[in-house]
Amino acid sequence: MKFKKVMALALASVMTFSMVACGNGSSDSKGNGDKDSKSEGGELSVSIWDANQEPGIKEILADFTKETGIKTKLTVVKWDEYWTMLEAGAQGGSLPDVFWMHSNESQRYMSNDMLLDLTDKIAKSDKIKTENYPEDIWGLYTYEDKYYAVPKDVDTIALWYNKKMFDEAGLEYPTPEWTWDDVTEAAKKLTKEDGSQYGIALRNDNTQSGYYNMIYDNGGYIINDDKTKSGMDDPKTVEAMEVLEGWIKDGVMPSIETMSENAEDVLFQSGKVAMVPQGSWMVAAYRDNEYTAENCDLVELPKNAKTGRRASVYNGLGWAASANGKNTENAWKLIEYLGSEEAQTKQAELGITMSAFKGTSDAWAKSADFNLQAYLNMMDDMEIRPYSKSTVTWENENNEILKSVYTGQKTMKDACKEMAEQMNEKLAEESK
Repeated sequence: MKFKKVMALALASVMTFSMVACGNGSSDSKGNGDKDSKSEGGELSVSIWDANQEPGIKEILADFTKETGIKTKLTVVKWDEYWTMLEAGAQGGSLPDVFWMHSNESQRYMSNDMLLDLTDKIAKSDKIKTENYPEDIWGLYTYEDKYYAVPKDVDTIALWYNKKMFDEAGLEYPTPEWTWDDVTEAAKKLTKEDGSQYGIALRNDNTQSGYYNMIYDNGGYIINDDKTKSGMDDPKTVEAMEVLEGWIKDGVMPSIETMSENAEDVLFQSGKVAMVPQGSWMVAAYRDNEYTAENCDLVELPKNAKTGRRASVYNGLGWAASANGKNTENAWKLIEYLGSEEAQTKQAELGITMSAFKGTSDAWAKSADFNLQAYLNMMDDMEIRPYSKSTVTWENENNEILKSVYTGQKTMKDACKEMAEQMNEKLAEESK
């Protein structure tokens, strides 16, 4: 099977398979106990990777069960383990009935016939109309003019900051008029010499919510439109990346060792860093964390001082089904419901995340006591998250190469050249 070959190529190292079932109870709602399930193959297995979204997703699944009588069982698996689980399921023919799909992986799964073709079902649906969702999100889950997932959400990036730290340093809070130069200057003033506090945190593997945005702001690019060439060695890309190199040299960020052990969100929630660029998917975590709820807020990303551009790399998950599932009809019914205006509106109202259905995310902006409008404002200038068939492979290798800049072993210019070279090799392999 060619799927195994592609999987082996795309995953340089396979983690030990381990399922973490945080939400393994049925989402059957109250009042449904005396109703027989209409699921011919039993309850539908549903898999996601974000525990922060679990409570809200469960509530929506319960609504689906109440309406249709079809029971579901939700499982939450951590990000890395999630893809190991799907890989094992794909090779063994035991994928979940319904699950999240990401742009990093969609091309491989679609091109190897692992996902259920939803094209005809969407065409006949009175709930799913393609024009109601961003065209680029559909593009992430389209292969050879066929649809393999229904958009779940859309995300943008904003700058989170610690109001308490800014107050203590006597600094004005960030505004939408800030540039990346302003971030650099504030980060220097917010960093303490004893290492107890840093101005900003951005890990080497923070692509979508991190340095990708800075690259597009500066007129650079990650991959060209026809996915044949890397832009990591483009002079404008290198110039943007050298801002990150400056933060490393200025010591305004924690060490790579510290950030490897604790992601930016952990450091931010524990009061160790003053600013972090973060995606809209982090709102629930910060809302439910006592420290960030009390001390933190967000603002639009800074602009590039030269170009004046403020771009947000955006993405969107898709609800997909196994092509070889035993219960594909009911799996489609669930996906159709999850993508409907009704469910998408509730997803926004519950504060789960911004929804993909156009016009439903205004409710999300009111779901927490933060300036969530900043995320919606970032939709004014968006770049779809760069991807190809081997995204995971070239992106992971880029992350490793970038580590050498954090440790002072390479200059950013040399690292960018190396990243471009390895990307171009893998993109050439894709076309064979």
